[in-house]
Amino acid sequence: MKQIEGLIERYKQAVFQKDLEAFCSLYDENLRVFDMWQRWSYSGLPAWRDMVQGWFASLGPNRDVVTFDDVQIRAGEDMALMTAFIRFTNVTEKGEELRSLEERITWIFVKKDQAWKIIHQHSSSPIDFGSMKVILQR
Repeated sequence: MKQIEGLIERYKQAVFQKDLEAFCSLYDENLRVFDMWQRWSYSGLPAWRDMVQGWFASLGPNRDVVTFDDVQIRAGEDMALMTAFIRFTNVTEKGEELRSLEERITWIFVKKDQAWKIIHQHSSSPIDFGSMKVILQR
């Protein structure tokens, strides 16, 4: 579905540009996020905005390049689901790669006023049974 694919591109651009307003515009006011970093969940856009603002600020002059792989979308008239593998690659101002990590991501969308908004995001990575460490590379 072209509209959902467009949201993926807007997400990638917003992260790279560290554009908080563009990033938050992808999400519904009443969203619920199950993130894998620091907290079990975020309820509502203000809580999510605070987390994203801290993330973008923590990058300093560097940026995160986001890529999606194995994107699968299922859409009805007013609800849609997307699952994918997502990679965040931290790069310097000169474009040099510093580090990267991968997660599994699920987005659930609703259509409001002809626009799709993310109402739920769930990110995860598997945990190695032996070491109990999160596996951040496929």
